[in-house]
Amino acid sequence: MAVILNIETSTTVCSAALTAEGMILTHYEDFEGRNHAALLSGYVKACLDFLNEKELQLDAVAVSIGPGSYTGLRIGLSEAKGLAYALDVPLIAVPTLKLMATRVMFSTLDIDPETIFVPMIDARRMEVYTAAYDFALNDLMVPQPLILDESSYADLIATGRPMLLFGNGSAKATDVVKADNVRIVEGVDPLAVDMIALAERSYAMRDFIDLAYSVPVYLKDFVATKSKKLF
Repeated sequence: MAVILNIETSTTVCSAALTAEGMILTHYEDFEGRNHAALLSGYVKACLDFLNEKELQLDAVAVSIGPGSYTGLRIGLSEAKGLAYALDVPLIAVPTLKLMATRVMFSTLDIDPETIFVPMIDARRMEVYTAAYDFALNDLMVPQPLILDESSYADLIATGRPMLLFGNGSAKATDVVKADNVRIVEGVDPLAVDMIALAERSYAMRDFIDLAYSVPVYLKDFVATKSKKLF
């Protein structure tokens, strides 16, 4: 039984979950804002305390690798690296957009098998981080930053296949991405509890990342902005 500690900090939601063999052993989530730095270490400690109480051994640490918030991703990966190094366990990277897609896939049993899954993470203004996947998580659109307009996803829409748009960037698509085969699914945030399938698959395949040199998947360079002066 592989016991994995999952960490997700790519958006405003901060979460951690301890899982094993497709089951959630314990989990912690905060939806109130960017409190990752203050909360994540406590969530991790609570998961480790649970391990000790149940006399379980941790086999790996999994972290949502991006894209998403620059600060959130750095906090999550730093915590995951430190933990994996200290406990001498492998580190697993879970692509955030695929994580969101699997959550929607597993949320209902009546999804058309031809459905195209389009996760969207909010970036600046009308920009999102996005991708498109089929039910096997094959890339129909590679992960990329995208400025939304009337031509966005045109090739995918033209296939006539059902398309589900979701994530905290999907609201931006409401007025610009319109077609009969497009539907927006609300309330989809990347969460540690939904990392199970991808993390366990990577663990079984021994698909681990380097503790020293791995970095978040930002998709574009960080651009700093100056705060407006009040006086």
